[in-house]
Amino acid sequence: MNQTADSACESYHKIKDDIQLLKELKVNHYSFSISWPRLLPTGIKSEKVNREGIGFYNDTINTLLANKIIPIVTLYYWDLPQALQQKYGGWQNISMTRYFKDYADLCFESFGDRVKHWITFSNPWAIAEEGYETGRHAPGLKLGSGGAYKAAHHIIKAHADVWHSYQKKWRRQQQGLVGISLHSAWGEPIDLSSKTDVEVAERYMQFSLGWFANPLYHGDYPGVMKEYVGKKSAEQGIPSRLPAFSVQEKNYIKGTVDFLGISHFTTYYISQKSYAPPGWTYFTDRNLVELVDPRWPESGSRWLYSVPWGFRRILNFVKVQYGNPLIYVTENGISEKLSCAQLCDDWRTDYLKGYINEMLKAIKDGVNVQGYTVWSLLDSFEWNRGYSERFGLYYVDFQNLNKPRYPKASVQYYKKIIRANGFPNAKEVASWHHQVADICSSSSQLLVTEEQRKTAAKMLRLIHEPLATHMEMVTEIVVPTVFTLCILISAVLLLLLLRKHQ
Repeated sequence: MNQTADSACESYHKIKDDIQLLKELKVNHYSFSISWPRLLPTGIKSEKVNREGIGFYNDTINTLLANKIIPIVTLYYWDLPQALQQKYGGWQNISMTRYFKDYADLCFESFGDRVKHWITFSNPWAIAEEGYETGRHAPGLKLGSGGAYKAAHHIIKAHADVWHSYQKKWRRQQQGLVGISLHSAWGEPIDLSSKTDVEVAERYMQFSLGWFANPLYHGDYPGVMKEYVGKKSAEQGIPSRLPAFSVQEKNYIKGTVDFLGISHFTTYYISQKSYAPPGWTYFTDRNLVELVDPRWPESGSRWLYSVPWGFRRILNFVKVQYGNPLIYVTENGISEKLSCAQLCDDWRTDYLKGYINEMLKAIKDGVNVQGYTVWSLLDSFEWNRGYSERFGLYYVDFQNLNKPRYPKASVQYYKKIIRANGFPNAKEVASWHHQVADICSSSSQLLVTEEQRKTAAKMLRLIHEPLATHMEMVTEIVVPTVFTLCILISAVLLLLLLRKHQ
């Protein structure tokens, strides 16, 4: 794919423009992450603090608040300082917990007077499993399931350290909340009448959401996870690859969440594998298979299907499993994967309508959901998928140096949901689809005009560049050559003339 994030949305340079987009959407909060290496280039507070980085986030936070938008700040969204990875092995090393706490304290000290909602880690499942087992994401290490379990173990301890630090040093003065954002699909038993399928679907949820939520709410890993990893490890003739918490650590970790962030996109049917898979990976440890219904609408991501009813189920699962905690939905959205620009994203409006409606049903069920954030405001660099998958409400032209943003139809639809704080009635909601069609059409014209401008510029370059090359050749080669020949000819004629006179 050969795509990099060296120049993606350029929000660093366009942050005030992006906040204006948020203001026009009329959202009441904005979730963004702070870059650890931007504040601490080596990752270690005692070595160097980048005051310009602190200044950038201060300006961002102040501009958000000036526009009556609450900042929700994530401390770690996968950007570990490279020096810590190279010197210590990243999250394989327990020393990361100390450095991460120092970094978090710097953030609390610098921004905590205004930021009241802190997320320690976003999607630690991906950090551990895809970063340290399969190597699909940074830092790209293939250490097997033991590497994933060890990284997760240290991440859970790091989260607890930060929560306790906030509790001890900052909470009384700043009155904020510290939580974590966990990503999980919903696992539905393929046959609800089958005890085996119900049990295996429960195992899926415990290996996914419970891996991190269970220690934070109950003090230890889920029993089924300890059982299955232990059993598979015994087949290898080794102790369990899943690390154990001491009694003291269990008490220290339990209860270290003021809210639970839920990142949810899709659902799978879950069934028991018909045979024991070979190997000892995270996936073979849980010993199950994920299935999809071919009737489910697809997206631009091969793992994502639109299954709204799964959203209500996972929210109720959290309510039952963890004592109905305060929930913020931190990520929910759908991608497109198209070869050309597409602003009329009716599939996204359908997705938002279906998922938000199921969330509202969960709230009526008594689930304590207090906030919702769509993923995402802008198209962005989607990790190992590059720019091929677009989740944004706003289309970003990554080929243009200025990275202009164009509103998709879903912008107007989402704006109406925000204004109504839900769905007022079926007739009005139906009218929203008709209203956004015209806006979508005009936005498309803007994009077409821009594409035409770029096409014309390319054509001019095709005409100009050969001519410029020709003129350059004339200037740099032909003219000096002719000039030299003229001098030589003049010299020869002069010699002939002198000889004649002699």
